[in-house]
Amino acid sequence: MSITTTILLALALAMDAFAVSISSGIGMVKMQIRHALRMAFCFGLFQALMPVAGWSIGIFAAEYIKAFDHWVAFFLLLAIGGKMLHEACTEEECEEKVKKTDPFCYSILLALAVATSIDAAAVGVTISFLDTAILKPALIIGVITFIISLGGVFFGKRIGDIFGRKVEIIGGLVLIGIGIKILIEHLRA
Repeated sequence: MSITTTILLALALAMDAFAVSISSGIGMVKMQIRHALRMAFCFGLFQALMPVAGWSIGIFAAEYIKAFDHWVAFFLLLAIGGKMLHEACTEEECEEKVKKTDPFCYSILLALAVATSIDAAAVGVTISFLDTAILKPALIIGVITFIISLGGVFFGKRIGDIFGRKVEIIGGLVLIGIGIKILIEHLRA
């Protein structure tokens, strides 16, 4: 997997965390850097660990599905991207709940980190089908998510919730695009 594809994948996966970070920043009464760093660290850590978990599962199953792995990758990314698009276009309750609760308390932050990184586990499965090592993509995904989440908290505090849904739509479209790219590359080979 090329570095460009890995970065695009990381950016797409980070969109859920970015949207939650923006929403959390909006709800901050007083900006505290430690809260922003805590959120960014948790999101980045889980976004880095979940692809490794998915990759481990995929390596075990790869022998059995080599003949159609590109279709599995395509449909996984299509499903994840479609889910992101659906949530961005229809679900207002999630943002409402984030605004009404304290997203910086540890229990809520842990739940948000897990919820925003589940897609990364499915992507890890996809990466295993491409016979690609996972360490480098996982680190890139984690670092990019950390940076984007940190920026999201500050952005949310400054700007408000104008762009939250649009960012998630872009992330969904990027995942779908990567899935189509993988399918086309394997069909041409």
